[in-house]
Amino acid sequence: MLWFIGTGISGYTSLTVEALDIIKKAHYVYLEQFTSPIKHAFVNEIKEITTSKFIMAPRWKLEDGNEILKNAKNKNVVVLVYGDPYVATTHIDLRIRANREKIKTKTIHASSSITSIIGECGLHHYKLGRITTIINNLKMTYTPYHVIYRNMIEDNHSVLLLEFNYDKKFFLDPKTALNNLLAIEKLEKRKVITANTYAIVASRVGYEDQNIIAGKISSLCKINFGDPPHTIIIIGSLHFTEHDAIKNLLMCTDEPISNSSNLKTITEQLLNAYIPKLNETVNHLLHTCTEKEIIDLLDNAISYSKDARQFFIDRQNEIAMLSIGYAEGLVDALKFMSGSVKLKRFG
Repeated sequence: MLWFIGTGISGYTSLTVEALDIIKKAHYVYLEQFTSPIKHAFVNEIKEITTSKFIMAPRWKLEDGNEILKNAKNKNVVVLVYGDPYVATTHIDLRIRANREKIKTKTIHASSSITSIIGECGLHHYKLGRITTIINNLKMTYTPYHVIYRNMIEDNHSVLLLEFNYDKKFFLDPKTALNNLLAIEKLEKRKVITANTYAIVASRVGYEDQNIIAGKISSLCKINFGDPPHTIIIIGSLHFTEHDAIKNLLMCTDEPISNSSNLKTITEQLLNAYIPKLNETVNHLLHTCTEKEIIDLLDNAISYSKDARQFFIDRQNEIAMLSIGYAEGLVDALKFMSGSVKLKRFG
């Protein structure tokens, strides 16, 4: 039998009576140590109630899984996981492998840090966008940057998990993560993350020294958040009840604001750049050309340009980009049709 037991977010006191009973009777108890920092007091408390073998399990042991599965074939084995057992895909994979090997599995779920943080901040769960992880590598920060961008476009909040390495005793500091996002913004220039972007840093949620601070990134980067674990939330669009919750329940360095309202989609950014240049070129040619074939093509280019804007208004972004692409193609074609017409490429 292989048990997956969530420890919850508050340490030993989060464990249910059923979970404690199963741990006491288990032949092997594996406490995974890679999804979040674990306090020494909790480790000692689990050791005290374990009547058989207690094993601290690093990432490789869970990912390899062979030892755990071998023991679970004829013994009762427990895998203890911070928060809820199946937030980490590694544990789901281990359960799948156990099922394939005809090993019976059972689960005791517990509170997850992700759902708990959303609730503690007073945010709406249905507005949670794709979750992403930031590691201490600037180049690898492009992915979370674009995840935040897509979430924000859809008015959703972004939960950012921070790199944790148990072997190196390393947990990415929230200020480093925020500064890395600002550095990517300087390269991308999409105005997704700025000094005025509103964010929340939730530290040690579930513990007695829980601390949650909200404010603009410029303010948060001046704060010492203390010991991990930490989680960052980049705000999307705030409902008035979320605004009130942040202001009344959290420590705020700045007035809560939405980040989504002034953000433009990539399509809108491109159309705003392409259409004026296209129209300028076409209008110039209409005043200088007399050839009917060229004028007809220019009229078509204008029509495609207008269509692109309307498709964007109708939220048909892909068709909008196709339309402006057709318009640009027609204007470029004129360059080859008549040597007497000089065109300036606008793209």
